[in-house]
Amino acid sequence: MSEFRIEKDSLGEMQVPASAMYGPQTQRAVENFPVSGEPLPPAFIHTLGLIKAAAARVNADLGTVDREIARAIEQAANEVAEGRWDAQFPIDVFQTGSGTSSNMNANEVIAHRASEILGRKVHPNDHVNSGQSSNDVIPTALHVAAVIEIERDLLPSLARLWKVLDRKSVEFHGVIKTGRTHLMDATPIRLGQEFGGYASQVQHGIARVKATLPDLRELAIGGTAVGTGLNTHPEFGHRLASELGKLAGTQFAEAPNHFEAQAAQDGACWTSGALNSVAASLMKIANDVRLMNSGPRCGLGEVTLPAIQPGSSIMPGKVNPVICESVMQVGAQVMGNHVAVTLGAQWGQLDLNTMLPVVARNLLESIRLLAAVSRVFADKALAGLVANADTCRDYIEISPSMATALNPLIGYDKAAEIAKRSFKERRTVRELAREMTSLTPAQIDEALDPARQTEPGLESGGGAGG
Repeated sequence: MSEFRIEKDSLGEMQVPASAMYGPQTQRAVENFPVSGEPLPPAFIHTLGLIKAAAARVNADLGTVDREIARAIEQAANEVAEGRWDAQFPIDVFQTGSGTSSNMNANEVIAHRASEILGRKVHPNDHVNSGQSSNDVIPTALHVAAVIEIERDLLPSLARLWKVLDRKSVEFHGVIKTGRTHLMDATPIRLGQEFGGYASQVQHGIARVKATLPDLRELAIGGTAVGTGLNTHPEFGHRLASELGKLAGTQFAEAPNHFEAQAAQDGACWTSGALNSVAASLMKIANDVRLMNSGPRCGLGEVTLPAIQPGSSIMPGKVNPVICESVMQVGAQVMGNHVAVTLGAQWGQLDLNTMLPVVARNLLESIRLLAAVSRVFADKALAGLVANADTCRDYIEISPSMATALNPLIGYDKAAEIAKRSFKERRTVRELAREMTSLTPAQIDEALDPARQTEPGLESGGGAGG
């Protein structure tokens, strides 16, 4: 048997692999864009399947596609949505800016499979793509896929991370440690307070991501080529958005302004910005934990991360903060993705954005990476994190910054003198205060009580400064 079959499109004949479910337009794109070897993400392809399934239902109800053909299309499209035919979507991310090649890829695969199901010819354009254009399908798929992945994967993962951090803030409440500003010793703080700050960062990140969802729920479908709705039923966009919501288990609506929905990608850019903020938060948290874990003898050693793998091929017994490093690398990738999405949103000249595939690829990758690394960070690093309370307490006693608490009693200049001698002579502030001031031992012990210094509102006057 031949390895190829001959198919025709508007440009003429094409050799298509005999085993392929796709047709000539997909094959042209495969040959035209041998760029990265990376197809669009599975989440995007599956969403194209959902859109085509919803379109088949709507077209059947509107009478614009024969009901038997529509049922076969819906079955085939659902198989695409389930991931059954992922291998039949080989087109490179870096393709036509409208994503037309990928829309036609979906149309051809679904038409081929629907023809098998029905036993007669189903046309990729006249039937599967009825009432649609690549110019409204692809931005719709971008929005729908982003909403689905955020709701099903990212938000639950961030909630898991928040829960672990919040639990650690309670667990570590009694651990008093040296605060650090500019990476220099500062006044005491509770380890639980630091972790409460981390939990708040994640909580705010969750809120920021959620705030972008209303814009993503607005769909371009129904606008066809340039937003005017040419060649589609006036109810098609509204009905398809509603049907998509049922299939995806969430809510969507036809965009109130199709010209904005197709010419711009501001909603995707805003979402990417929220993901960029989450990435920055996770990088800060991971690096803080990594610093506090440094050692075990010659670093801070205030906490100990779970030992999950050997850290060196040459240094026996070395264990590295590898999960924290993974988090930071993901953060860097997400930030790079955000730059690409921002540039992609900028390139919406006139009536169509022509960077849709790269916007979709980077936005969906950022969602997927943040979701995955949040779960890993929570489960493999933070859940088993242990506080080294004795080490934290010892640092406090030898810190020159303890002198800050004496400001209201002896003044800034005298406290500074004690702090300088404490560092130079390697003596505690407590010892020098007894030697250099007229304060009673009870006054000194009360002022230098680390726990008292961590409770807001109990101190009066003086300030730690920067």
